[in-house]
Amino acid sequence: MTTSDKIHEVLTKYWGYSSFREKQEEIILSAMEGKDTLALLPTGGGKSICFQVPALAQEGICIVVSPLIALMQDQVDNLQKNGIKAISITSALSKREIDIGLDNAVYGDYKFLYVSPERLETELFQERLKKMKVNLIAVDEAHCISQWGYDFRPSYLKIAQLREIIPEVPILALTATATPKVVEDIQEKLLFKQKHCIQKSFKRDNLAYVVLQEESQFQRMLRVIRGVGGSGIVYVNRRKKTKEVAKFLLENNISADYYHAGLDHIDRRQKQDRWIQNKCQVVVATNAFGMGIDKPNVRFVIHLDLPQSLEAYFQEAGRGGRDGKKAFAVLLMTPSMDIDLKKQIEQSFPEIATIKKVYLSLGNFFQIPIGSGENQSFEFDIAAFCNRYDLNVYEAYHCLHFLEKEGYIALSENFASPPRIHIAVKKEDLYKFQVSHKKYDFFIKTLLRTYGGLFEEFVKINEQQLADHLKVKRSVVVETLNRLEKLEILHYEAQSYLPKLTYTKARFDQVALRISKEVYHERKKTAFEKMEAVLHYSTTNHRCRSQLLLEYFGEKDSHRCGICDVCLERNKLELSELEFDEIENQLQEILKDKSLSLQELVYQVKGYREDKIIKVIDFLLEHNKLFEKDNQYFTK
Repeated sequence: MTTSDKIHEVLTKYWGYSSFREKQEEIILSAMEGKDTLALLPTGGGKSICFQVPALAQEGICIVVSPLIALMQDQVDNLQKNGIKAISITSALSKREIDIGLDNAVYGDYKFLYVSPERLETELFQERLKKMKVNLIAVDEAHCISQWGYDFRPSYLKIAQLREIIPEVPILALTATATPKVVEDIQEKLLFKQKHCIQKSFKRDNLAYVVLQEESQFQRMLRVIRGVGGSGIVYVNRRKKTKEVAKFLLENNISADYYHAGLDHIDRRQKQDRWIQNKCQVVVATNAFGMGIDKPNVRFVIHLDLPQSLEAYFQEAGRGGRDGKKAFAVLLMTPSMDIDLKKQIEQSFPEIATIKKVYLSLGNFFQIPIGSGENQSFEFDIAAFCNRYDLNVYEAYHCLHFLEKEGYIALSENFASPPRIHIAVKKEDLYKFQVSHKKYDFFIKTLLRTYGGLFEEFVKINEQQLADHLKVKRSVVVETLNRLEKLEILHYEAQSYLPKLTYTKARFDQVALRISKEVYHERKKTAFEKMEAVLHYSTTNHRCRSQLLLEYFGEKDSHRCGICDVCLERNKLELSELEFDEIENQLQEILKDKSLSLQELVYQVKGYREDKIIKVIDFLLEHNKLFEKDNQYFTK
């Protein structure tokens, strides 16, 4: 069987597809040939299949590095539903769970080990890695490795250390958004043996980008939703605003709900599922919504606030129209939005003294001695932390993220960790225990009947389901599990809804804590450069929106999309793209060093009728590309 036959067989067996999407097969074959590969596929391009198929088509296990716990868990759950053995190692797990999980990756027949980047440099992980038969290292969200990317994470820089331990294993890096500078940086930071990037064009032929200047955002949003119809997302920057906008939509008979990272896991899952199942038309959300969600029939994505980068905007807007049918990405601008964005970015860079104060308070909060705490994880309630040390929550949040970017800590998202158990003794020893402790016999038998794999790994359990089987209260189940843990029969990890904070380095004292002023100012400069690109996109009204975005991502020779707001305005001129561009180029050249009257200007343009030339002049005047004063026409 050829390699091509083998990967098609895997695709059909596990996903039921008869063919790959554009570029997928090329990426898969490249990885199977042992080449380091960077895969650039826009949102919804099917990145996960690019590493899952080659891993399943070969012997051994694939290590997948991913920054988001929830996204990892979703992928692990989906693989397990398909009968594929997969496991994740994150800061949300206890030391015992990590130990058992790594053992299974070494000695079990697992095909995928998902791991958060901060785990890679631990001695425990690196020692077990030496014993694993790894066939591929997949780096998801690979733009996180570049300080020029829009979501830089220093922990990603540790991925290159894997090459020292398993030098022959190829790396497949994947991302949906990367500028040319970031593309180069990813390959350098991951120590590619040879640079090799496979890229699908970022062009979305069915997605109409629209920017509208509006005093009354909410009323225009209503008109867009009612005019377009179907399922959609409305993005805002603040949690409080998600609720306000959803309430407004409900009052206007639009089925809507709100979503942000501060909600508990059950709420988030329910809201997400209602929208996916079309029981709710619109979700109003912060940027916490959408990652890993594949809903093909999204007809509109509306932004009521400016995103902090074009990478973020492209990814969020790109959730529209994945079924290939017409969809709209609408940015509703108000006069003060640019001021709000500048203020928001300024606030995301607290003073260095404030960052150090938060770090000191953090060590006291967890009672960690100087020089201790490395790789320890703690449940973290930011509200309780800020109350205790009289800190502003918003400012503290940004300080913590800066400390994360400096590599001192790692923060997991607000993630629900369900209750889990693992039987700590051998089967024969458990049987002896049941014989000598009759009061636990029925409870243990119920556990074994209800859940499989308890001797091999930590297994998620439902405490209420167990209580119903045993005809007792849930509190009795929890109490019994705690007693069995004290008797060292099983390991029990209770449910938690709080995010986790991990010390990636031992705690420093305030003097030893180093935050480079040069790095600080470089990051701030990069953030403002990205903001300027957003403002340029949102205020430009004479160039095709799609062309502007594609140019930002390095595609210089794209054609007008024909469906954005700028193109539709130009289409009214009844001029072809070639005619318009040729006339505009002539006008700009003629007026480069002088001003002319309309009659003189029209006379000097060659090869086109007067009515066509005047239409272009009117368009350029309206869009501030030409100017007129005292009947003289000029450029800036």
